[in-house]
Amino acid sequence: MSHQRKKLVDLAKRLLNHNLNGSTDQADEIMIKSVNDYTNNNIIRSEVNKIFYDHPVPIALSAELKKNNSYKAYTVIDTPLLITRDENGVVRTFINICKHRGAPVCPEGSGKKSRFNCTYHGWMYDNKGSLVNIFKSNTFGDIDIKNIKLTELFCEEKSGFIWTCLNPDINYDLSKWMNGFDSELDDIDLKNWYIFKSTTLNGPRWKICWDGYLDGYHHHMVHPETVGKNTIVNLIAHDTYGPHQRFAFGLKNINELAEIDEEDWEPENHIRLIHSVFPNGSISAIQNQHCLVSIVFPTPDLQGTTTTQYILCLNEPKTKEQIKDAEDFAELSRAAIVDEDYPMNFKIQDFIDSKANKEFLFGRNEPIQQHYHKWVDKLSSK
Repeated sequence: MSHQRKKLVDLAKRLLNHNLNGSTDQADEIMIKSVNDYTNNNIIRSEVNKIFYDHPVPIALSAELKKNNSYKAYTVIDTPLLITRDENGVVRTFINICKHRGAPVCPEGSGKKSRFNCTYHGWMYDNKGSLVNIFKSNTFGDIDIKNIKLTELFCEEKSGFIWTCLNPDINYDLSKWMNGFDSELDDIDLKNWYIFKSTTLNGPRWKICWDGYLDGYHHHMVHPETVGKNTIVNLIAHDTYGPHQRFAFGLKNINELAEIDEEDWEPENHIRLIHSVFPNGSISAIQNQHCLVSIVFPTPDLQGTTTTQYILCLNEPKTKEQIKDAEDFAELSRAAIVDEDYPMNFKIQDFIDSKANKEFLFGRNEPIQQHYHKWVDKLSSK
């Protein structure tokens, strides 16, 4: 039995046993979180600085920069990034700011090029961050361009993601940070999937938003005709890898496995598997050769989030039927987030200052959110 099949069979077995026994994976106790942790900008700013800046975060998919000399430029929180892949296939991340007078060296977007002209005075940098030309250098003055480089950030490519620390003073051991979770992500093989489409969504504040991504307790109420149509609410199998998490929901056909010999199981047809990368990445709904990846960052003012939502296909859809299947999956994913999750999250945000609650509760049946908040507290207290 392959490693991947054994993992899925074990998860299906856990979920089947839970469903037959009316149980689920649980935390040790109820967690109480102060509403102040969601509303106090000083607390949130400190948490964001320590968590999103001082630790590796996924900023892009490897599949976005498949070709050598490709690039992507966009802003994460308040940091403009330039991500490049050079002629040897090496990925780097720079702060997209010229050393001359602080203007961007590349407009936001993506494509293929190896030279970047500053948008203000035309200073030119290569995709390794080196300054290679000063416009009208003979009139500028005596300066050694070999000593001038874009500010480079820690960057490593692993498990289908490009990871970066937004704090330029940080260099990180990514393997230690992953704590074995990279082997789980490697099983998905994201780097070889085809990006069917991607879109940017505006969402609610960071912790309100991310609580929704980790919630399996609301599907029957918020998603009755989308993701909740096929999943059993309040039925999860939950595993942790340092700050990262893998969890699976049982589909409504899970009990069929009780009548089938285990060697004939097709567990991927009976469970929904989600990988949650701390603090802002979600890989979910891998089914019928389609996958949803979401990368979420707080906005600079901390009053909202920006989500990059990717729809991936195992192979590029070419026939009308394949394209329709991908479009249907994309619409299901969009509806679940844009029409259902985020509107509910915004309602919570709209009334969070009403003084109705001083505390939020996370039940024993909500171990995923509990684990996340424990790691937020742990890392922000250092």
